[in-house]
Amino acid sequence: MDLEQNQAEYIACFVKQASLLEGSSLVDVVVESTSHPSLFAFSEILSVPNVIQLQGTENSVYLDLLRLFAHGTWSDYKDNARHLPALGPDQILKLKQLTVLTLAESTKVLPYDVLMQELDVSNVRELEDFLINECMYAGIVKGKLDQLRRCFEVQFAAGRDLRPAQLGIMIETLGNWLGTSDNLLISIQDKIKWADSMGELDMKHKKEVEDRVEEVKQSLFIKANTDFRAGHEEIYSGAAGVMDYEEDRIRPKRRRHPMN
Repeated sequence: MDLEQNQAEYIACFVKQASLLEGSSLVDVVVESTSHPSLFAFSEILSVPNVIQLQGTENSVYLDLLRLFAHGTWSDYKDNARHLPALGPDQILKLKQLTVLTLAESTKVLPYDVLMQELDVSNVRELEDFLINECMYAGIVKGKLDQLRRCFEVQFAAGRDLRPAQLGIMIETLGNWLGTSDNLLISIQDKIKWADSMGELDMKHKKEVEDRVEEVKQSLFIKANTDFRAGHEEIYSGAAGVMDYEEDRIRPKRRRHPMN
């Protein structure tokens, strides 16, 4: 089962739980979802009306925590730790995994120094172990560790929940993409029409050439036939003349008798 299918099933499960609970009962749902080793998307849970109603209550910090896991990073948590619930080991791991995904959104070559700072990792060996065991094996990223250049080359990274400010940018990007696609489609259609017209011209030219060749062949055939007949008649006439001459030569001449 792939990552997206797993995500869809877990999200549906937590959304159903959140829809049936209210108030402090939702705290367990927030903690469990942010600790789950295979869940990396939280916007659907955030959209549940019962969860939204935590705003302004004594449990609103758990709504803030859920928002952090949807859009934030490990550095964001450290900057606001005094206003948020303490995290368990699974939550810390999850938030660091999400941090790698956030960094991969902006660049596909992640320097080791940046990663170690953002993840609070003290050495390269620990960082590489984290990237291999907790990110690549988990299926959220694919890439290559370049020890010589001290960087992680990202080939694939799972997407995170869109931040509210990103929605407009995403819509604009998709609009531009659709416009480019439409223009490309028109260009392709024009090229197809041009190719079809050239094909028709080529067929027409080929037909003209074939007709001309056929005319030449017919003309040559007629000429050859005419020449042959003329030559044959000339030979026949020559032969007839020879035969007449021979007949005249061998025909006995009548003797003339003197008149008395």
